[in-house]
Amino acid sequence: MSLKDRINEDMKAAMKARQSERLSAIRLLMAAIKQREIDERIVLDDAAVISVVERLIKQRRDSIEQFQAAARTDLVDKESAELELLKQYLPQPVSEPELAAAIEAAIAEAGAASGKGGPQAMGKVMAILKARLAGRAEMGRVSALVKSKLSP
Repeated sequence: MSLKDRINEDMKAAMKARQSERLSAIRLLMAAIKQREIDERIVLDDAAVISVVERLIKQRRDSIEQFQAAARTDLVDKESAELELLKQYLPQPVSEPELAAAIEAAIAEAGAASGKGGPQAMGKVMAILKARLAGRAEMGRVSALVKSKLSP
């Protein structure tokens, strides 16, 4: 079953169970998927659906930060619930040892040793890692780890 089908089945289950908050969040996700399909005139595969989910998760995290700064706990709770629901559609997160091994392999594959290559090497390594770790690790954190590995 594709990820899009799983989301659709979850939407039907939320309708039957009358879970309005869950249904609302799933409908938001389905709308974002359909919008991208219409904009690009394609049918999204699982990787593209994961990228849509990641984008929505990033939006939720940004919203939570802003609502916390404004002391709006009601909206923080709503956004946090949506964030947890969206995380269910991502693949299993990568463990710390796996992440470290993937970074080392990508640095070796890109030919970027400590202090060599500068920003171009960082870009090459991140391109390799983005393809391998899509949806499994937060790329901001991965970027910081790569930068620390590449800095002299």
